[in-house]
Order: sequence, then C-alpha cells, then structure tokens
Amino acid sequence: MIDDDAKAYLHDELRWIREALLAKLDGLGEHDVRRPLTATGTNLLGLVKHLSTWEARYFGEVFGRPFPEALPERGTDLWATEDETRAEIAGRYRRVWAHTDATIGELALHAPGHVPWWPSPDVTLFKVLVTFLTEINRHAGHADILREQLDGTTGLDAEAMAREPDAVAREARRAEIERVAEAARR
Repeated sequence: MIDDDAKAYLHDELRWIREALLAKLDGLGEHDVRRPLTATGTNLLGLVKHLSTWEARYFGEVFGRPFPEALPERGTDLWATEDETRAEIAGRYRRVWAHTDATIGELALHAPGHVPWWPSPDVTLFKVLVTFLTEINRHAGHADILREQLDGTTGLDAEAMAREPDAVAREARRAEIERVAEAARR
C-alpha cells in the first residue's frame, strides 16, 4: 500500500515538473530559447533536450527498456543544433514521457535496475525516481532563472507565469533588495 502511494506521489511530481519545465519555452522566439545565458552556454531548449535524453536513459536503459529512438551523443545534449527544431525536441521529450510513464506504471518501486555510469550501479526504480526528480528540479530551477533573465517571467508553471506582477512592482522589489545589499556592504 505505501509503495503504491509513494510511487503515485513521485510519479505525479515528475509529471508536474516536466510540464513546468516545458512551459518555460512558451511565448519565446527561437533565438531566446537557444541563447546561451551563462558562461557555460546554458539555455532553455538545451535543458529540455538534456532532460529528455537523461530521462530516456534512466527509465529506459537502466531497466532494460531502451527508448526506441536515437538519443543525442553525450556532450551534445545540452544545446540544440541548427537543424533541430523546438517542435522536434519538445516532441521527443513528450515521447520520452510516455516511455517513462510506461516503465513506472509497469514496474514496482523495488524493481531492480543497473546504472553503469554510477559507482554503485545496482539500483531500484525508487532510487532512480528520487534521483531523477532531484535532477529535473535542479534544472527546472536553472530554467526559472534563465526565463527571468530573458523577459522577467517567473513562476513555477504556466498558470503561475500568467499571473506575473507588473513591471513596476517587480522593479520596486528589486530596488529594495539592492538597497539592502548596498546597506549590508557598508
């Protein structure tokens, strides 16, 4: 019983954060979703491509259920090439979701898996779910910051992003925080 409740909860959290991450692309042009906004080149579409690649590996290869499509080579999964479209990357991500959802649905939390790139490679579905939720939430936080840098939009999901405070209120808050930071420096 507890396993079923835990699995349902973790799976629901995964579904929610996937949608929240993908929503960060909404309303942005091709250049903005691809723009490198950090010194390492981090960008929104690259985060989506990266997470789709690793979700496919963790919930596919690890449990002997490989994702049926070719995945990007390691090192090329954090950015979109000129030939890859947003629709292709987002579409693959949604197909990965369906594949992952089937894996989660068909396996018990204690089902064994093998992560060859981990130092302790023998795992369970529970461990992979918790680990991947940590990873996707970490990258969703990156996406939050990137989106805010691009157009000031914040929020945890599409619904929250639609309820943005106005620019005047946002700037007043930023100015107050800057004032406090300056006061602390003195």
